[in-house]
Amino acid sequence: MTEILDALAPRLPAGFTARPLVPTDLDAAYHVYSSAQLEDSGIIALERADIEADWSRPSMDLSRDTVGVLREDGLVAAAEVSRGGSRAEAAVHPHHRGVGIGSWLASWVEERSRSGGAASVGQTVPRGSAGQRLLEGRGCREGHTSWVLELPPGAEVPDRPLPPGYRLRTSESEADHRAAHDVIETAFGEWAGREREPFEEWAPGVVQRPGFEPWNLRVVEHDGTVVGACFTVVDERACGFVDQVAVAREHRGRGLAQALLADGFRNAREHGAVRSELSTDSRTGALDLYRKVGMRVSATWVHLVHDHEGVGDSGAPAS
Repeated sequence: MTEILDALAPRLPAGFTARPLVPTDLDAAYHVYSSAQLEDSGIIALERADIEADWSRPSMDLSRDTVGVLREDGLVAAAEVSRGGSRAEAAVHPHHRGVGIGSWLASWVEERSRSGGAASVGQTVPRGSAGQRLLEGRGCREGHTSWVLELPPGAEVPDRPLPPGYRLRTSESEADHRAAHDVIETAFGEWAGREREPFEEWAPGVVQRPGFEPWNLRVVEHDGTVVGACFTVVDERACGFVDQVAVAREHRGRGLAQALLADGFRNAREHGAVRSELSTDSRTGALDLYRKVGMRVSATWVHLVHDHEGVGDSGAPAS
């Protein structure tokens, strides 16, 4: 996609250049993304491992799907497009805002997404942030709201005994990994506008994620079949973060989700976590559930969508 970069390069502010990102940009890209998140929301909601996992997905081509903006002192902004052009991440380091780099990145994202045949592209940004103002100024519509929730210090999610016939255990094999993937993607596929993610795209962010250990992925089985799954990590802030939790539709309403949640946070504490967090969004209908077990909202994000004129039907992008 060098044609897009070549066409947009003259519109960069004076003194800045742009090129696709390369693997050795990983630390610099993390610095840009995390600095922007901290400035806009007061928290850092990603790890270096998250970017490394995203960049290792089979569908990701750094030379085609990413761009970095540089100055003499290094990388000052970055953007990437994934999931068939329907999802974007972009950020400008706070020290380099206000000169037009954000608008330039937005133009690159829109052109890259459109050229890939996507009907729309969406990005999740902190509510009230400079990113929200910029994207809304470009005509983006609101797709859904996301929340980060935390347990108050000293609090725990109450244990919920499993009904007879159910067993909670650590994932033990690739068969378990694929069964957990099927439960999670089937459940998440119930959300409007979200397409199923193949195992090969899911695995780099879960069972192939840098630092993965078997305890990170716990499953509930019934009659030898995996019917629930929970993926938890301990991040660089010593926070136990439940990244994915799901229960098969026919086994819901029996306390399995709460049992998985309590188990995930407990295992995280046993592996060094001193805080407990998760995120959810308005498509899941799970916000009240998490509030009922004692969690509270610590940050609110909004997913903004740019619909491309003349490219298919404008549907909601992937989450």
